[in-house]
Amino acid sequence: MLVLEEVFKNKKAEHSEAFNLRLHRGISWFKKAMLLDDDLDLKFISLWISFNAIYAREGTALQPQQSMKQFLTALSQLDHEHKVEYVFEHKAKQTLHLILDNPYIYQGFWDYHNHKISQVSWKTEFEAEQRVVHQALQGRKTAEILSFLFARLNTLRNQILQGGVSYNSVVNRRYIADGCSILSILIPIFMYILLENAEQLDTEKPFYPVMQVS
Repeated sequence: MLVLEEVFKNKKAEHSEAFNLRLHRGISWFKKAMLLDDDLDLKFISLWISFNAIYAREGTALQPQQSMKQFLTALSQLDHEHKVEYVFEHKAKQTLHLILDNPYIYQGFWDYHNHKISQVSWKTEFEAEQRVVHQALQGRKTAEILSFLFARLNTLRNQILQGGVSYNSVVNRRYIADGCSILSILIPIFMYILLENAEQLDTEKPFYPVMQVS
């Protein structure tokens, strides 16, 4: 992160204020997350805010899932050094598979338990999606893998932020630990790709611009 932060500072003059604001906010929350190894709940939340800071822009709130998917697709297309693919194939392969194969952070599982769909429906949908997931993994389709991964992590994020779990609960420790692990690896890579491709990705206003309060 120290190297990335130095690159960010050196390139600041080349980028718009809005772009710099996104990176500054993302880096600040990521640095905080790195100090929270003893509190995985707050670490996960801080990591998610860091991720949100670098992708959330004007209009994101209206279609959050679509906006996130578009952002992840753009990152994968601009990842010319295949850094994300390397993470999936080597650095965090086991963690990735644990998250993607875990039915308890698949939204359909909770839709069933909230009586929105039947048990048959959620199991059928999960099994069908798992086939697509494994095809994406075998085909090294980074954009698709990112989309599935962050859909799972978003379910975990919703559980925490909507009060669906107790603080420091032993029930979901493994899921949160896995989420923290893979986000800690991916977010700096996302920031690096942003810095290397500012012309393509520096396109929109920040969702919450800095305002002077009198």
